[in-house]
Amino acid sequence: MTLRRSLSALRAPRATRSNALHAGAWWLWALGLATAASRTTNPLLLALIIAVTAYVVAARRTDAPWARGYGAFLKIALAVLVIRLFFAVFLGSPIPGTTVLFTLPEVPLPDWAQGVRIGGRVTAEGLVFALRDGLKLATMLVCVGAANALASPARLLKSLPAALYEAGMAVVVAMTFAPHLIADVRRLRAARRLRGRDDKGIRAVLRIGLPVLEGALERSVALAASMDARGYGRTARVPHAVRRTTAALTLGGLLGVCAGTYGLLAAQGAAFGLPVLLLGLAAALGGLWLGGRRAVRSRYRPDRWGARAWLVSASGAAVGAAVVRAAARLPEALDPPPVPLTAPELPLWPAAAVLAGLLPAFVAPVPAPRTETDAGSVSRTGQTPPAKETTRA
Repeated sequence: MTLRRSLSALRAPRATRSNALHAGAWWLWALGLATAASRTTNPLLLALIIAVTAYVVAARRTDAPWARGYGAFLKIALAVLVIRLFFAVFLGSPIPGTTVLFTLPEVPLPDWAQGVRIGGRVTAEGLVFALRDGLKLATMLVCVGAANALASPARLLKSLPAALYEAGMAVVVAMTFAPHLIADVRRLRAARRLRGRDDKGIRAVLRIGLPVLEGALERSVALAASMDARGYGRTARVPHAVRRTTAALTLGGLLGVCAGTYGLLAAQGAAFGLPVLLLGLAAALGGLWLGGRRAVRSRYRPDRWGARAWLVSASGAAVGAAVVRAAARLPEALDPPPVPLTAPELPLWPAAAVLAGLLPAFVAPVPAPRTETDAGSVSRTGQTPPAKETTRA
Protein backbone atom coordinates (compact mmCIF):
# COMPACT_ATOMS: atom_id res chain seq x y z
CA MET A 1 0.00 0.00 0.00
CA THR A 2 2.84 2.42 0.82
CA LEU A 3 4.53 1.79 -2.54
CA ARG A 4 1.24 2.25 -4.35
CA ARG A 5 0.62 5.57 -2.61
CA SER A 6 4.11 6.82 -3.43
CA LEU A 7 3.72 5.89 -7.10
CA SER A 8 0.32 7.60 -7.27
CA ALA A 9 1.85 10.73 -5.70
CA LEU A 10 4.60 10.80 -8.34
CA ARG A 11 2.12 10.29 -11.17
CA ALA A 12 1.43 13.48 -13.12
CA PRO A 13 -2.05 14.86 -12.32
CA ARG A 14 -4.58 16.23 -14.76
CA ALA A 15 -3.87 19.90 -15.50
CA THR A 16 -6.28 22.41 -13.98
CA ARG A 17 -6.20 26.13 -13.40
CA SER A 18 -4.74 25.67 -9.92
CA ASN A 19 -1.97 23.14 -10.63
CA ALA A 20 -0.94 24.22 -14.15
CA LEU A 21 2.81 24.30 -14.62
CA HIS A 22 4.41 27.73 -14.49
CA ALA A 23 5.20 29.01 -17.99
CA GLY A 24 8.67 30.13 -16.93
CA ALA A 25 9.61 26.53 -16.11
CA TRP A 26 9.04 25.51 -19.73
CA TRP A 27 11.27 28.34 -20.97
CA LEU A 28 14.06 27.47 -18.53
CA TRP A 29 13.86 23.84 -19.66
CA ALA A 30 14.02 24.85 -23.33
CA LEU A 31 16.89 27.29 -22.76
CA GLY A 32 18.85 24.54 -21.03
CA LEU A 33 18.44 22.29 -24.06
CA ALA A 34 19.33 25.17 -26.39
CA THR A 35 22.50 25.79 -24.37
CA ALA A 36 23.39 22.13 -24.77
CA ALA A 37 22.81 22.36 -28.53
CA SER A 38 25.06 25.41 -28.78
CA ARG A 39 28.02 23.50 -27.32
CA THR A 40 28.13 20.62 -29.79
CA THR A 41 28.16 19.94 -33.51
CA ASN A 42 27.80 16.19 -33.15
CA PRO A 43 24.78 15.38 -35.37
CA LEU A 44 23.82 12.39 -33.20
CA LEU A 45 23.58 14.50 -30.05
CA LEU A 46 21.73 17.26 -31.91
CA ALA A 47 19.25 14.75 -33.31
CA LEU A 48 18.78 13.35 -29.80
CA ILE A 49 17.98 16.85 -28.47
CA ILE A 50 15.41 17.34 -31.23
CA ALA A 51 13.86 13.96 -30.43
CA VAL A 52 13.63 14.87 -26.72
CA THR A 53 11.84 18.15 -27.48
CA ALA A 54 9.49 16.44 -29.92
CA TYR A 55 8.52 13.78 -27.38
CA VAL A 56 7.88 16.29 -24.60
CA VAL A 57 5.84 18.53 -26.89
CA ALA A 58 3.77 15.58 -28.11
CA ALA A 59 3.13 14.45 -24.54
CA ARG A 60 2.40 17.78 -22.83
CA ARG A 61 1.16 20.41 -25.27
CA THR A 62 -2.46 21.53 -25.22
CA ASP A 63 -4.96 22.14 -28.02
CA ALA A 64 -4.63 25.94 -27.76
CA PRO A 65 -3.85 27.84 -31.00
CA TRP A 66 -0.42 28.97 -29.75
CA ALA A 67 0.52 25.33 -29.09
CA ARG A 68 0.65 24.60 -32.82
CA GLY A 69 3.82 26.61 -33.35
CA TYR A 70 6.19 23.66 -32.97
CA GLY A 71 5.58 22.49 -36.53
CA ALA A 72 6.26 26.00 -37.84
CA PHE A 73 9.58 26.11 -35.99
CA LEU A 74 10.50 22.73 -37.47
CA LYS A 75 9.91 24.15 -40.94
CA ILE A 76 11.98 27.22 -40.12
CA ALA A 77 14.78 25.01 -38.82
CA LEU A 78 14.68 22.95 -42.02
CA ALA A 79 14.81 26.15 -44.08
CA VAL A 80 17.85 27.33 -42.11
CA LEU A 81 19.58 24.02 -42.78
CA VAL A 82 18.84 24.22 -46.52
CA ILE A 83 20.05 27.83 -46.73
CA ARG A 84 23.28 26.93 -44.94
CA LEU A 85 23.94 24.11 -47.39
CA PHE A 86 23.08 26.41 -50.31
CA PHE A 87 25.68 28.94 -49.18
CA ALA A 88 28.26 26.19 -48.74
CA VAL A 89 27.68 24.93 -52.28
CA PHE A 90 27.57 28.24 -54.17
CA LEU A 91 29.76 30.48 -51.97
CA GLY A 92 32.30 27.96 -50.79
CA SER A 93 33.35 26.72 -47.37
CA PRO A 94 36.29 27.73 -45.14
CA ILE A 95 37.09 24.04 -44.59
CA PRO A 96 39.62 22.68 -47.09
CA GLY A 97 38.80 19.26 -48.46
CA THR A 98 40.18 16.69 -50.82
CA THR A 99 37.03 14.70 -51.59
CA VAL A 100 35.57 16.65 -54.53
CA LEU A 101 31.92 15.82 -55.19
CA PHE A 102 31.35 18.07 -58.21
CA THR A 103 32.60 21.31 -59.69
CA LEU A 104 30.42 24.32 -60.51
CA PRO A 105 31.29 27.06 -63.00
CA GLU A 106 33.25 29.68 -61.05
CA VAL A 107 32.54 33.39 -61.48
CA PRO A 108 35.74 35.45 -61.71
CA LEU A 109 35.97 38.13 -59.02
CA PRO A 110 38.28 41.17 -58.72
CA ASP A 111 41.45 41.14 -56.67
CA TRP A 112 39.90 43.04 -53.75
CA ALA A 113 37.48 40.12 -53.19
CA GLN A 114 40.19 37.69 -52.14
CA GLY A 115 38.85 34.76 -50.09
CA VAL A 116 35.38 34.99 -51.63
CA ARG A 117 34.29 32.79 -54.47
CA ILE A 118 31.10 31.98 -56.35
CA GLY A 119 31.00 28.46 -57.68
CA GLY A 120 34.01 26.20 -57.97
CA ARG A 121 34.77 22.91 -56.27
CA VAL A 122 32.33 21.44 -53.79
CA THR A 123 33.94 19.05 -51.34
CA ALA A 124 32.37 16.53 -49.01
CA GLU A 125 34.28 17.98 -46.04
CA GLY A 126 32.83 21.44 -46.67
CA LEU A 127 29.30 20.07 -46.94
CA VAL A 128 29.68 18.06 -43.74
CA PHE A 129 30.93 21.15 -41.90
CA ALA A 130 28.01 23.23 -43.21
CA LEU A 131 25.52 20.48 -42.32
CA ARG A 132 26.76 20.26 -38.73
CA ASP A 133 26.89 24.03 -38.32
CA GLY A 134 23.39 24.49 -39.73
CA LEU A 135 22.02 21.61 -37.66
CA LYS A 136 23.26 23.27 -34.48
CA LEU A 137 21.36 26.48 -35.24
CA ALA A 138 18.31 24.50 -36.36
CA THR A 139 18.30 22.57 -33.07
CA MET A 140 18.37 25.80 -31.07
CA LEU A 141 15.38 27.07 -33.07
CA VAL A 142 13.52 23.82 -32.37
CA CYS A 143 14.15 24.25 -28.63
CA VAL A 144 12.66 27.75 -28.77
CA GLY A 145 9.71 26.35 -30.71
CA ALA A 146 9.15 23.76 -28.01
CA ALA A 147 8.97 26.51 -25.38
CA ASN A 148 6.46 28.42 -27.52
CA ALA A 149 4.31 25.32 -27.91
CA LEU A 150 4.34 24.38 -24.21
CA ALA A 151 4.30 27.72 -22.35
CA SER A 152 1.14 29.79 -22.46
CA PRO A 153 2.11 33.34 -23.52
CA ALA A 154 -0.68 34.89 -21.45
CA ARG A 155 0.39 33.05 -18.29
CA LEU A 156 4.03 33.93 -18.94
CA LEU A 157 3.27 37.62 -19.37
CA LYS A 158 1.07 37.58 -16.28
CA SER A 159 4.07 36.38 -14.28
CA LEU A 160 6.29 39.27 -15.37
CA PRO A 161 7.69 41.54 -12.67
CA ALA A 162 5.73 44.65 -11.80
CA ALA A 163 8.32 46.86 -13.54
CA LEU A 164 7.44 45.23 -16.89
CA TYR A 165 3.70 45.37 -16.28
CA GLU A 166 2.96 48.01 -18.95
CA ALA A 167 5.01 46.23 -21.63
CA GLY A 168 3.42 42.90 -20.74
CA MET A 169 -0.06 44.39 -20.90
CA ALA A 170 0.63 45.82 -24.36
CA VAL A 171 1.78 42.42 -25.62
CA VAL A 172 -1.24 40.69 -24.07
CA VAL A 173 -3.62 43.16 -25.71
CA ALA A 174 -1.94 42.71 -29.09
CA MET A 175 -2.04 38.93 -28.80
CA THR A 176 -5.69 39.05 -27.75
CA PHE A 177 -6.91 41.37 -30.49
CA ALA A 178 -4.99 39.82 -33.38
CA PRO A 179 -7.18 36.66 -33.54
CA HIS A 180 -10.31 38.87 -33.40
CA LEU A 181 -9.14 40.83 -36.44
CA ILE A 182 -8.46 37.64 -38.38
CA ALA A 183 -11.87 36.25 -37.42
CA ASP A 184 -13.58 39.49 -38.52
CA VAL A 185 -11.85 39.38 -41.91
CA ARG A 186 -12.86 35.75 -42.46
CA ARG A 187 -16.44 36.44 -41.39
CA LEU A 188 -16.81 39.43 -43.72
CA ARG A 189 -15.25 37.58 -46.66
CA ALA A 190 -17.64 34.68 -46.12
CA ALA A 191 -20.57 37.10 -45.98
CA ARG A 192 -19.53 38.70 -49.28
CA ARG A 193 -19.25 35.29 -50.93
CA LEU A 194 -22.73 34.33 -49.73
CA ARG A 195 -24.11 37.53 -51.25
CA GLY A 196 -22.45 36.74 -54.58
CA ARG A 197 -19.86 39.49 -54.32
CA ASP A 198 -16.17 39.27 -55.00
CA ASP A 199 -13.98 38.86 -51.90
CA LYS A 200 -10.66 39.43 -53.68
CA GLY A 201 -9.04 42.46 -55.17
CA ILE A 202 -8.41 46.01 -54.01
CA ARG A 203 -12.08 47.00 -53.88
CA ALA A 204 -12.99 44.01 -51.74
CA VAL A 205 -10.10 44.74 -49.39
CA LEU A 206 -11.21 48.36 -48.98
CA ARG A 207 -14.83 47.39 -48.30
CA ILE A 208 -13.82 44.69 -45.85
CA GLY A 209 -11.26 46.90 -44.11
CA LEU A 210 -13.77 49.57 -43.09
CA PRO A 211 -16.02 47.35 -40.90
CA VAL A 212 -12.94 45.57 -39.52
CA LEU A 213 -11.46 48.93 -38.51
CA GLU A 214 -14.78 49.99 -36.99
CA GLY A 215 -14.95 46.83 -34.88
CA ALA A 216 -11.34 47.26 -33.75
CA LEU A 217 -12.03 50.85 -32.65
CA GLU A 218 -15.10 49.78 -30.70
CA ARG A 219 -13.11 47.09 -28.89
CA SER A 220 -10.30 49.57 -28.20
CA VAL A 221 -12.69 52.10 -26.64
CA ALA A 222 -14.33 49.40 -24.51
CA LEU A 223 -10.92 48.11 -23.40
CA ALA A 224 -9.71 51.61 -22.54
CA ALA A 225 -12.82 52.24 -20.43
CA SER A 226 -12.46 48.95 -18.56
CA MET A 227 -8.73 49.51 -17.94
CA ASP A 228 -9.37 53.03 -16.64
CA ALA A 229 -12.09 51.71 -14.32
CA ARG A 230 -9.60 49.19 -12.91
CA GLY A 231 -6.95 51.82 -12.22
CA TYR A 232 -4.54 50.99 -15.03
CA GLY A 233 -1.67 53.46 -15.38
CA ARG A 234 -1.69 54.74 -11.82
CA THR A 235 1.76 54.76 -10.27
CA ALA A 236 3.22 55.47 -6.87
CA ARG A 237 5.76 58.19 -6.14
CA VAL A 238 9.35 56.99 -5.92
CA PRO A 239 12.39 59.11 -4.90
CA HIS A 240 14.82 60.16 -7.64
CA ALA A 241 17.69 58.21 -6.04
CA VAL A 242 15.68 55.00 -6.29
CA ARG A 243 14.92 55.72 -9.95
CA ARG A 244 18.60 56.27 -10.78
CA THR A 245 19.60 53.12 -8.93
CA THR A 246 16.90 51.16 -10.73
CA ALA A 247 18.09 52.36 -14.15
CA ALA A 248 21.75 51.61 -13.35
CA LEU A 249 21.04 48.12 -12.04
CA THR A 250 18.71 47.23 -14.91
CA LEU A 251 21.00 48.46 -17.71
CA GLY A 252 24.13 47.03 -16.09
CA GLY A 253 22.39 43.74 -15.44
CA LEU A 254 21.18 43.45 -19.03
CA LEU A 255 24.68 44.16 -20.33
CA GLY A 256 26.05 41.52 -17.98
CA VAL A 257 23.46 39.00 -19.18
CA CYS A 258 24.37 39.68 -22.82
CA ALA A 259 28.12 39.38 -22.14
CA GLY A 260 27.68 36.22 -20.05
CA THR A 261 25.42 34.61 -22.65
CA TYR A 262 27.95 35.38 -25.38
CA GLY A 263 30.68 33.82 -23.23
CA LEU A 264 28.64 30.64 -22.74
CA LEU A 265 27.76 30.34 -26.43
CA ALA A 266 31.27 31.10 -27.67
CA ALA A 267 33.74 28.34 -28.31
CA GLN A 268 36.03 29.49 -25.48
CA GLY A 269 34.53 31.66 -22.79
CA ALA A 270 32.57 29.47 -20.41
CA ALA A 271 35.07 30.25 -17.61
CA PHE A 272 34.06 33.91 -17.42
CA GLY A 273 30.65 33.61 -19.06
CA LEU A 274 28.85 31.91 -16.16
CA PRO A 275 30.01 34.32 -13.38
CA VAL A 276 29.21 37.37 -15.54
CA LEU A 277 25.82 35.91 -16.41
CA LEU A 278 24.98 35.27 -12.74
CA LEU A 279 26.08 38.78 -11.70
CA GLY A 280 24.08 40.29 -14.54
CA LEU A 281 20.98 38.33 -13.59
CA ALA A 282 21.31 39.40 -9.95
CA ALA A 283 21.68 43.07 -10.93
CA ALA A 284 18.79 42.91 -13.41
CA LEU A 285 16.50 41.25 -10.87
CA GLY A 286 17.42 43.87 -8.30
CA GLY A 287 16.60 46.63 -10.77
CA LEU A 288 13.28 45.03 -11.65
CA TRP A 289 12.42 44.66 -7.96
CA LEU A 290 13.13 48.34 -7.31
CA GLY A 291 11.28 49.37 -10.46
CA GLY A 292 8.23 47.40 -9.36
CA ARG A 293 7.74 49.81 -6.45
CA ARG A 294 6.18 52.30 -8.88
CA ALA A 295 3.47 49.88 -9.96
CA VAL A 296 0.33 49.78 -7.85
CA ARG A 297 -1.55 46.65 -8.85
CA SER A 298 -2.82 43.36 -7.56
CA ARG A 299 -2.56 39.89 -9.09
CA TYR A 300 -5.62 37.76 -9.71
CA ARG A 301 -4.80 34.09 -9.18
CA PRO A 302 -1.01 34.34 -9.46
CA ASP A 303 0.77 31.28 -10.82
CA ARG A 304 2.58 29.22 -8.22
CA TRP A 305 6.09 27.89 -8.71
CA GLY A 306 5.70 24.41 -7.27
CA ALA A 307 7.82 21.29 -6.99
CA ARG A 308 6.98 20.16 -10.53
CA ALA A 309 8.13 23.49 -11.94
CA TRP A 310 11.43 23.04 -10.11
CA LEU A 311 11.83 19.55 -11.57
CA VAL A 312 11.10 20.71 -15.13
CA SER A 313 13.46 23.68 -15.00
CA ALA A 314 16.15 21.66 -13.20
CA SER A 315 16.08 18.97 -15.89
CA GLY A 316 16.84 21.54 -18.60
CA ALA A 317 19.57 23.15 -16.50
CA ALA A 318 21.12 19.74 -15.84
CA VAL A 319 21.22 18.96 -19.56
CA GLY A 320 22.87 22.28 -20.37
CA ALA A 321 25.44 22.01 -17.56
CA ALA A 322 26.32 18.41 -18.43
CA VAL A 323 26.89 19.13 -22.12
CA VAL A 324 28.93 22.26 -21.34
CA ARG A 325 31.13 20.16 -19.06
CA ALA A 326 31.38 17.43 -21.69
CA ALA A 327 32.45 19.99 -24.29
CA ALA A 328 35.43 20.88 -22.09
CA ARG A 329 36.38 17.27 -21.33
CA LEU A 330 35.51 15.58 -24.64
CA PRO A 331 36.07 18.26 -27.31
CA GLU A 332 36.58 15.83 -30.18
CA ALA A 333 33.46 13.83 -29.36
CA LEU A 334 31.16 16.85 -29.11
CA ASP A 335 32.83 18.83 -31.91
CA PRO A 336 34.21 16.22 -34.32
CA PRO A 337 36.62 17.62 -36.91
CA PRO A 338 35.33 17.56 -40.51
CA VAL A 339 38.79 16.69 -41.84
CA PRO A 340 39.36 13.81 -42.24
CA LEU A 341 35.87 12.48 -42.86
CA THR A 342 34.83 10.09 -40.10
CA ALA A 343 31.51 8.74 -38.89
CA PRO A 344 30.31 10.55 -35.74
CA GLU A 345 30.25 8.61 -32.50
CA LEU A 346 27.64 9.02 -29.78
CA PRO A 347 29.30 9.82 -26.42
CA LEU A 348 27.49 7.83 -23.78
CA TRP A 349 27.28 10.02 -20.69
CA PRO A 350 26.45 13.26 -22.59
CA ALA A 351 23.71 11.33 -24.39
CA ALA A 352 22.41 10.04 -21.06
CA ALA A 353 22.41 13.62 -19.76
CA VAL A 354 20.36 14.76 -22.76
CA LEU A 355 17.82 12.03 -22.00
CA ALA A 356 17.26 13.72 -18.63
CA GLY A 357 15.38 16.35 -20.62
CA LEU A 358 12.54 13.83 -20.97
CA LEU A 359 11.60 14.35 -17.31
CA PRO A 360 8.86 16.96 -18.05
CA ALA A 361 6.98 14.35 -20.10
CA PHE A 362 6.42 12.41 -16.88
CA VAL A 363 6.17 15.01 -14.11
CA ALA A 364 4.36 17.92 -15.79
CA PRO A 365 0.55 17.97 -15.43
CA VAL A 366 -1.28 16.19 -18.24
CA PRO A 367 -3.31 18.64 -20.38
CA ALA A 368 -7.03 18.00 -20.26
CA PRO A 369 -8.62 16.96 -23.57
CA ARG A 370 -11.32 19.17 -24.97
CA THR A 371 -14.85 17.94 -25.60
CA GLU A 372 -17.37 18.94 -28.22
CA THR A 373 -18.75 21.57 -25.85
CA ASP A 374 -15.51 23.48 -25.36
CA ALA A 375 -13.60 22.49 -28.51
CA GLY A 376 -13.81 25.99 -29.87
CA SER A 377 -12.89 27.87 -26.73
CA VAL A 378 -9.67 28.45 -24.85
CA SER A 379 -9.49 29.96 -21.40
CA ARG A 380 -7.97 33.36 -20.85
CA THR A 381 -4.95 31.85 -19.19
CA GLY A 382 -4.08 29.96 -22.34
CA GLN A 383 -4.89 26.54 -20.88
CA THR A 384 -7.65 24.38 -22.24
CA PRO A 385 -10.64 24.00 -19.92
CA PRO A 386 -11.00 20.71 -18.10
CA ALA A 387 -12.92 17.95 -19.81
CA LYS A 388 -16.56 17.52 -18.92
CA GLU A 389 -18.25 14.20 -18.68
CA THR A 390 -21.11 13.85 -21.11
CA THR A 391 -23.64 11.11 -21.49
CA ARG A 392 -25.29 10.14 -24.71
CA ALA A 393 -28.49 8.29 -25.13
